[in-house]
Amino acid sequence: MNPPRDDFSKDVDTRGTADSEIPEKFTPKTDSFDYIRREEMIPMRDGVKLKTIILVPKEAQDAPIVITRTPYNASVTTLRFNSPNLSSVVPQINDTTSAARYIIVYQDIRGKYGSEGDYVMNKPPTGPLNTTGTDHSTDCYDTIDWLVKNVAESNGRVAVIGGSYKGFTTLMSTINPHPALKAVVPFASMVDGWIGDDWFHWGAFRQEVALPFFYNQQATRKNEILWWSDMPDTYEAYLRAGNAGTVASSRGMESIGFWQKLAAHTAYDSFWQQQAVDKLLAERPLTVPMLIVGGLFDEQDQYGSPAVYKALAPKDPNGRFIHLVLGPWNHAQGRREARSLGLLQFEGDTGGWFRRKVMQPFLDHYLRDAPKPETPRVLVYETGANVWHHYDDWPPTNARTRSLYVQEDGKLGFEAPPAAKQAFDEYVSDPAKPVPYRERSSIPKYASEPTHGEWLVDDQRHAASRTDVLVWTTEPLKKPVRVAGEPIARLFASTSGSDSDWVVKIIDVWPDEVPENPKLSGCQQMLSADIFRGRYREDLSVAKPLDPGKVLEYHIPLPHVSHTFLPGHRIMVQVQSSWFPLYDRNPQTFVPNIMFAPPESYRKATQRVWRTAEFPTAIELPVIS
Repeated sequence: MNPPRDDFSKDVDTRGTADSEIPEKFTPKTDSFDYIRREEMIPMRDGVKLKTIILVPKEAQDAPIVITRTPYNASVTTLRFNSPNLSSVVPQINDTTSAARYIIVYQDIRGKYGSEGDYVMNKPPTGPLNTTGTDHSTDCYDTIDWLVKNVAESNGRVAVIGGSYKGFTTLMSTINPHPALKAVVPFASMVDGWIGDDWFHWGAFRQEVALPFFYNQQATRKNEILWWSDMPDTYEAYLRAGNAGTVASSRGMESIGFWQKLAAHTAYDSFWQQQAVDKLLAERPLTVPMLIVGGLFDEQDQYGSPAVYKALAPKDPNGRFIHLVLGPWNHAQGRREARSLGLLQFEGDTGGWFRRKVMQPFLDHYLRDAPKPETPRVLVYETGANVWHHYDDWPPTNARTRSLYVQEDGKLGFEAPPAAKQAFDEYVSDPAKPVPYRERSSIPKYASEPTHGEWLVDDQRHAASRTDVLVWTTEPLKKPVRVAGEPIARLFASTSGSDSDWVVKIIDVWPDEVPENPKLSGCQQMLSADIFRGRYREDLSVAKPLDPGKVLEYHIPLPHVSHTFLPGHRIMVQVQSSWFPLYDRNPQTFVPNIMFAPPESYRKATQRVWRTAEFPTAIELPVIS
């Protein structure tokens, strides 16, 4: 007896055939999906069309729209997991908006991936630097206008959110906003690429991050040609190359537009000043409620969020529309799970808590008429104590400046130094042996398992042991010292060279024994640090040589802090003259453009940090009693 055949087998011809087994058209069955995915090419005012992914929850009616405009491929971004569930498909930044059944939109910005037009890095607004008549503000305006007219499930209210580059496009949407734009949430935004975000920090070029990014982002529209390296130890790779220009040339980057512009504008000239987003927003009326989100340990865009708040807060004296959140996060953590960073442990998932308890009620109020939440004007996490604080302003009005002075014998204290004719500490800075910014070997940011996002809380004992790093430390604290705000380094220093970089670091030294977390025993945990290129001491927009041997004062703003130094801990300050290979080396001989400094210009220099009544080097700490 022949076995019975099922219905499928009756219809299949199993004889040999040369025809393709791929159907001419395949329509996936998505009946079980809880959302509908649409792709549109939305026209802009100049005729250019931008690829847009629209994710609509099934059975959605009168739903708000939340938009993210990205240079990183909207199609891939909206497939975090290939799942029938909207919450699994979208990035984690959208976890609460997907749960709230918002319509979620991702769009490739002009000139990238599926969008038409020309790509310009951080395209400036229409004006002296952009005469095309279109910018991120106009493109977002035109996108919103199309969406509210063509997405029938929408209630006509829109928010824009995004982080990093997408935080930049979020902020730009508010320059000339569409009437339907009701709220924005910029995370870790790129704001000023010269002062303290992404490309430079106070004139020092962030080569290890910037060069691979330029290469990947601008060599092709779809990032099809990627940065290559045959040396995992980036310290050695960049040291052998000599200068940033040589590294760029070795990859054929002379044709990459933004590298050309950046290499020609190494000072804070009009090119940078006219596109600094905080300055742009300060010149315009405040029309869109904004929840500004930043990380205290953001390794890429630490400067931007407090700068935007500072620019906009005076326009909102009652704190009703402009809010600032600073979490204990690196660049991405506010958008993801955030229970720890490096060796530091936080109280629960601080990122998820923020999105659920702060961001989503903020959005629901402006996009769904939910009751107005008690969104604090300023919400900041305090490391050390591991608590959140509400403030009426930032820096807090009850913070008082206390000067922490460097003293003799490597001591650090709140007492000013006594009168002395000559009192200084010195070291020899050798460009041939720069101080690494991480303990070698450096794992590059673009490695398969990078730890670059942790480096701002790295243990600094590797640096303290070097002879070209100065170290001063307090006695173990008997009482807690709570700081909140922007520390300022007042550095009185001289160099035997004609140019110099100065790196200043504030460090929390843990007790010799930490039984609950032995890895922290004796750890010199970096808290706030930055670099300043000496040639810009007098004028950020004009490079000038330093007077060899002359004591000069440097006023160096350091990244914002919210921290308690606990009893038994010590406060440490370190000063050095290189932070390699993240930042390019200063040759310590004045040259017109350090990007192309010749080999013979790299010379040793004797660096002195002074500690007298006349030259009282100190850290001005914002201390809360």
